[in-house]
Amino acid sequence: MSSKQVVRPKIRGYICVSAHPEGCAAHVREQIAFVKAQPGLKDGPRSVLVIGASTGYGLASRIAAAYGSRAATLGIFFEKPSENARPASAGWYNSAAFETQARADGLWAKSLNGDAFSDEMKARAIALIKREMPKLDLIVYSLASPRRVDPKTGIAHRSVLKPIGEPFTSKTLDTDRHEVGQITLAPAEPGDIANTVKVMGGEDWEQWMDALDQADLLATGCTSVAYSYIGPKVTWPVYKNGTIGRAKEDLERAAKSIDALLKLRRGRAFISVNKAVVTQASSAIPVVPLYIALLFKAMKARGTHEGCIEQAWRLFSTQMYNENFLDFDDARRVRLDDWEMRDEVQHEVFAAWPGITTENLEALTDYAGYQAEFLKLFGFGLPNVNYDAEVELEVPILPA
Repeated sequence: MSSKQVVRPKIRGYICVSAHPEGCAAHVREQIAFVKAQPGLKDGPRSVLVIGASTGYGLASRIAAAYGSRAATLGIFFEKPSENARPASAGWYNSAAFETQARADGLWAKSLNGDAFSDEMKARAIALIKREMPKLDLIVYSLASPRRVDPKTGIAHRSVLKPIGEPFTSKTLDTDRHEVGQITLAPAEPGDIANTVKVMGGEDWEQWMDALDQADLLATGCTSVAYSYIGPKVTWPVYKNGTIGRAKEDLERAAKSIDALLKLRRGRAFISVNKAVVTQASSAIPVVPLYIALLFKAMKARGTHEGCIEQAWRLFSTQMYNENFLDFDDARRVRLDDWEMRDEVQHEVFAAWPGITTENLEALTDYAGYQAEFLKLFGFGLPNVNYDAEVELEVPILPA
C-alpha cells in the first residue's frame, strides 16, 4: 500500500486515532512562531531534558527552552511511527517537525523514543547526554501515561480515574455524541489508589533525577519542574480528591525530595500547577471537557485565555528565568492557573453550569473552541494545510 494518503480525523470516544503529518508540523511551527515573537530569556537554560516531550505541556516546554534560550534539548517520549499504511501518532509527527525545524535553525535537538519508565531508557539518555550535551540545567518532567511497568519489580501498574469512598455523579459532556448528560463513576477498588500513584506519582521523576545525579549530569543551579492541575471544586471528587489527586500528592512529595537534592547544587525543584487546557489526557477525564468549554468562553471574553505554549512561556519568562524569586503558594507550588481561578471567571462558569443542556451547549459555551483545540492536537483544522491532498505518512525522526 502507498505511504501517501488523504488523512481525515477518525474520532473514537475521547481520542482521535488518526493524525495529519503536515497539520502537526504546522501546529509545531505555530508554537515556535509564538516563542520567536517574544523577547529572549535572560540567563535561560542551555542544556535541557524533557521527559514526555511530544505533546501538550512537554512539547511546549521544549519549544520554549529551544527558541527562548537557544537551548540544546533532548526529548524523551513513547510514540508510534507510521506502519502498514497507517498514520503515525500525533506525538511522533510533532517531534519529527520540531527536530527538523530546530536543526534548520541551528539548534541541537535529539530525541529518544521508548518507555521512559524503564532503566534502559534512562541508561540510553545518560549515555547520549554524556556524549553530546553539557550538564543539564533544566529537567522538565511531563509524562502522562495510563500504564507503567515498575523497573525494579517488573509489575505492570495501571492508573484509573475514580473517586474515593463513594460514587460520584455529575453533569458531563459526551464529546463523541456532542451531548450533555450525567455520569456516575464507581469508587476506587482496593489497589486502584496504589496503582495510580505508581503510574502518575513522583517515583519515576525521583528515579530519573537520582540516575542523572549518580551520573554527575546535573549542573550547578539546575532546575527541575513537573506539571500538575488542581481545578475547580466540581471536578475534585474525580480529580483532586480522587485517585489522580493521590498521585498528584505523591508528585508534590517527590518535588520536595528532589528540591533537597538540587539544593546541594544551588538548584531547585518545584511543581507548576497549570490551567485547564485541551490535551489528550484532559479529554479523558469526565466532567472536564464541559468545564473547559465554559472556561474558554469566560477567559476568551477577558483576554486571558492561554494554551500550552502561552502557559509554558509565562512559566519560563515570569517565573523560572527572571530576576525575581519563584512566586510560590502556601504549598510551594507555582500557580499558573491563577487567571483560571479568578473569582469572576469561576463565578461565570458555575453560574452557567446548572443550565447547560445539549440544546444550548453551542450558545452558552465555547464548545466550538474546545473541538477546534482537540482536533488541532492531531494536526487537523490548521490554516494553509490542504487536507484534501495526499500526504506522506512515513515521516522519520532522525536517529539520536
